[in-house]
Amino acid sequence: MTASELAHPRAEELQVGPILLALADENRRRVVAELAERPDEERLCASFDLPMGKSSRTRHWRVLREAGLVYQRDAGNGLYMRLRKEDLDHRFPGLIQAVIAAGQAR
Repeated sequence: MTASELAHPRAEELQVGPILLALADENRRRVVAELAERPDEERLCASFDLPMGKSSRTRHWRVLREAGLVYQRDAGNGLYMRLRKEDLDHRFPGLIQAVIAAGQAR
């Protein structure tokens, strides 16, 4: 891993505890739900409309990445993110869909 690469857990290292902790926050659930709408596409992290400052957003991105929910790529002029749908579905079938559905049921 080079200095500009971000650390991501391998698919076989994903654990349900850190994933559920990351999804306990409403803003992070919203980000995951938005990414799930187009799981094969990357999105610029700055494109999410969250009610907080840049440092708080950065912390949320780190929590999502370290839990294994998203893959982030540093493009130099921006940070891009996509949902790790295939890894998550393989490791925990239906989990992401259930969390998203539960959040929409409110």
